[in-house]
Amino acid sequence: MLPLSGPHSRFARRWPARSRDPVAVPYNRHVSLIALFPLDVVLLPGAPMPLHIFEPRYKEMIQEALDAKQAFGIVRAQQDSVAEIGCSAEISEVIKKYEDGRLDIVTEGQRRFKITGLDQERSFLRAEVDFFEDDEEQPAPKPEAEKLVKLHGELLAVAGAEATGIELDDPQLSFHLAGSVPLDLDFKQNLLGMRSEPQRVAAMVEYYTLLVPRLKRTIKVKEKSRGNGHAM
Repeated sequence: MLPLSGPHSRFARRWPARSRDPVAVPYNRHVSLIALFPLDVVLLPGAPMPLHIFEPRYKEMIQEALDAKQAFGIVRAQQDSVAEIGCSAEISEVIKKYEDGRLDIVTEGQRRFKITGLDQERSFLRAEVDFFEDDEEQPAPKPEAEKLVKLHGELLAVAGAEATGIELDDPQLSFHLAGSVPLDLDFKQNLLGMRSEPQRVAAMVEYYTLLVPRLKRTIKVKEKSRGNGHAM
């Protein structure tokens, strides 16, 4: 984690909304300086992130991003520090503009980066970053991918939902699945930094193998406790 000081340790809150096609932003391998939005979340590539923008400094930052059609970075924040690994976010939709300048927007995760230096000269935080991709672009072995998809379906079934639109040969299968459910933030942060899809899929299989049975037991206990009551 990288330490912060002063006003950069306060964050805006999330706001629920729906996503659609993202704004096109020119591709650059490296960006020397990028605006940062520290939040107690982990944004993954391809995942939507709805936000309610209300602090003046972040209203300024988002307006600049909209005017220039540029991405900004979302990094996980804890107390007075930020994670070294984050993900760029493109604004896909402006849901609502308020008279006082507040905004409801939807962003979508794009490219991962590593912070190499922090800049606190503006009202909002900025950072020098290096963007990175996986070391090798290869999908996870099919048996592992199938196991992960099966476990993911079981996880959603516990919540009364159903998995749709999943492709086993998706080179970012792990990100797409992990970005669709509220997993532990420490686990998501570790996933974000891994540079191998087979490694990420294996990590998710191990995580789900422990998580799914625990959730099923929790649901059974709750159902049993409700059934022990007596009507008046």
